[in-house]
Amino acid sequence: MKKVLLVKTSSLGDVIHNLPVVNDILQHVPKAEIDWVVEEGFADIPALHPAVNQIFTVAMRRWRKQLFNIATWKEISHFRRTVAAKNYDVVIDTQGLLKSALMTTFTQGIKHGHDKDSAREPVASRFYDVRHPIAKNQHAVTRNRKLVADAMGYTLADTPPDYGIEANTAINIKLTHTQAKKPWVIGLHGTSRDSKLWPTEHWQQLAVELSNQGMQLLLPWASAAEKHRAELIANSHQDVTVLSKLSIAELAAIIQQSKVAIGVDTGLSHLATALNIPTVAIYTDTQPALTGVHPGAYAAAINLGGIQQVPTVDTVLGAMQSIIE
Repeated sequence: MKKVLLVKTSSLGDVIHNLPVVNDILQHVPKAEIDWVVEEGFADIPALHPAVNQIFTVAMRRWRKQLFNIATWKEISHFRRTVAAKNYDVVIDTQGLLKSALMTTFTQGIKHGHDKDSAREPVASRFYDVRHPIAKNQHAVTRNRKLVADAMGYTLADTPPDYGIEANTAINIKLTHTQAKKPWVIGLHGTSRDSKLWPTEHWQQLAVELSNQGMQLLLPWASAAEKHRAELIANSHQDVTVLSKLSIAELAAIIQQSKVAIGVDTGLSHLATALNIPTVAIYTDTQPALTGVHPGAYAAAINLGGIQQVPTVDTVLGAMQSIIE
């Protein structure tokens, strides 16, 4: 048995991109014991994988805002003690940032990470015992898998990633009797920047077209602005439901029951792909080549658009039909 600690703290999409390394490790070291260091807000993600043993949470975003608070330093001290209490054979930082590299210094084990030419922040490489060159012109999923393969000493197979997660949280969705008979599409409309949004009018038109095909649209939200936009979309058609505010684990359970996911550049689109749901991802302000949704072994996914490109409703519907078929 090998004891392995993965360090991938944030953001949501990055944490999801790291999931396939768990099954990769287990394929080559079946009895490996795998733990994970993650930002507290994203702890639901590694928890979805049945093979992740222990999850250590950090709160870097909150701690930075409360550095002069005694409670903050107590939390930091607790993290240092708990993560240092276990001896690991391998500690692997796939984040490649100074903050994540510093976290490895608290651990007991041989520390692996990117070399200075591969790390997102080159200074991070100074804190590793073993540094690995990982080509940057690869998708983030592939980079993570390759780094872990090199750290563990196995050859990475040329196979699609297996994210390995399942969402088992019980959740009750309030649907009308008519709606309950229709399969649903999860509409992941919220994202971190307004420039990444797909026009509200496009979502409204999409709802109409989905209804014509016997499907309904479900809309989650996480902020007041997202809730307002979801309500605007819902007001355009009866086959649109605005969900209540949900945790990541609860939303994962709803996504897993969806016929298909349509989403913008958001971590939730990556979550749908990881849950093996056919996914159409819409990009309007970023290029998806290296960080777009990456289809796994069991479901198709398509990236549409790019910088200053706004896919039409017809384009999205066509992509949806192709991955369903």
